[in-house]
Amino acid sequence: MSEGFASFREFYPFYLSEHQNRTCRRLHFVGSSAALGFIVLAIKDAVAWWLLASLISGYAFAWVGHFFYEKNRPATFKYPFYSFLGDWVMYKDILIGRIPY
Repeated sequence: MSEGFASFREFYPFYLSEHQNRTCRRLHFVGSSAALGFIVLAIKDAVAWWLLASLISGYAFAWVGHFFYEKNRPATFKYPFYSFLGDWVMYKDILIGRIPY
């Protein structure tokens, strides 16, 4: 699927290594939470523009975290599918306490 990694299971440790900075992880979490909120609004209000807000909020917060705190290039540029999936797995891992918030 993504060159360099045979599976998501193989990719996820790399993804986590790109998110060692706590502020970066927090920005990912906030952006993903906002994205979920906008998706709920899109469904509730039947307004597709909220879906655009969802994408913008999710990526904007994450990219600020990478460029200003983590000081690396977001993995989404090279591994878009795995990175999208990785963000939601990391979100779940933060929620359940497996990764510190």
